[in-house]
Amino acid sequence: MVEQRQRRWGTAVVAGLVAGVCAGAGGCAGSGAAAEDAHAADPVETLRGAADVLVAAGTSKARTSMEMATGGTRVTIRGEGVYDYRRQLGRLEVVLPQDPAGTSEHRPITELLAPGALFMKNRGAGVPADKWVRVDTGTLSDGNLVTGGATDPFAAAEVLRGTRTAQYVGRVELAGTTVRHYRGTADLAFAARGASEAGRGPLGAAAKGFATARVPFDVYLDDAGRVRKVRHRFSFVNGRQEKAVAVASETLLFDFGTPVAVRLPEAADIYAGRIAEG
Repeated sequence: MVEQRQRRWGTAVVAGLVAGVCAGAGGCAGSGAAAEDAHAADPVETLRGAADVLVAAGTSKARTSMEMATGGTRVTIRGEGVYDYRRQLGRLEVVLPQDPAGTSEHRPITELLAPGALFMKNRGAGVPADKWVRVDTGTLSDGNLVTGGATDPFAAAEVLRGTRTAQYVGRVELAGTTVRHYRGTADLAFAARGASEAGRGPLGAAAKGFATARVPFDVYLDDAGRVRKVRHRFSFVNGRQEKAVAVASETLLFDFGTPVAVRLPEAADIYAGRIAEG
């Protein structure tokens, strides 16, 4: 029964929360500059190893956004927090957009990201304000790439393990840091096979649950090979309509080495009652 409630809750969260990026701003580097850049020699292998570089980096702050167009309206959900790549633990404060009339403000949703689980507080849907809801990410058809309204920062990097094609676009400046811009396409099923133990199940579920396992992306790496910004374009079916919805997820990583302390809820603090639908 608990597993069934988690699946129903996951579906409700998707329906409730999930209602280009600079394609080379600053211009492409010349062929000579690209030839001199070791990172441009094999962009596919460089990107497949980007998640491992984050693990070596340890921690960072993160800023996320997720946008989609529905009913002629563009909806954007934003989040901000911290992440520990070695422990795969993170904390985000996710802000939902205003109601269409613009008169109602939603309380930020606190999300705790952990291997195999997503914890949410202040989600509403009949859940007491002092309780958390736990979602088993292995049961979600999107692998928690869009469910929480924010892509898990490490999952965003692990999608790159499935890079099939990629090209080095050139060097640009991002928030005062010179970075390398790559563009390519990843395969979620291939990413799942090379992912961390905790990431295999969710990415494998996403490969089957999305309208297509192919994920176009733009990613920016600094000179240490760390992901500074990644933008994925997912094709998602939310279960309430047959037509796939295009969802753009963007993750910005900065302040590497920042202290991260994430405490997961105790069992007594997790809500086990009925979740309101919709």
